[in-house]
Amino acid sequence: MRLLTIPLINFHVDFVRSPVKSLRAMAMNQEVLHTEKILADRKIFFLDLKENARGRVVKITEDVSGNRDTIMVPAEILGDFIEALTDIKETADQQD
Repeated sequence: MRLLTIPLINFHVDFVRSPVKSLRAMAMNQEVLHTEKILADRKIFFLDLKENARGRVVKITEDVSGNRDTIMVPAEILGDFIEALTDIKETADQQD
């Protein structure tokens, strides 16, 4: 397991990288191929690359004090998703 800390404007983000196969994923017949954990202030983001009979998907979960919200991004559009986030980051960086 590796922990990376990236300083941001007024808080930091920690990345934890480890290959994981959770019990829940095994029970749902989904294999976790890769996982990332990002700590940002009081939030925790989990990014899990999963595979099942229908294909691969990235599950992005935000946890704030035990309250979770999740989105699923099909792996085949991940490039478009990352490109859109990169454009948003560039816009946000210009406004600083």
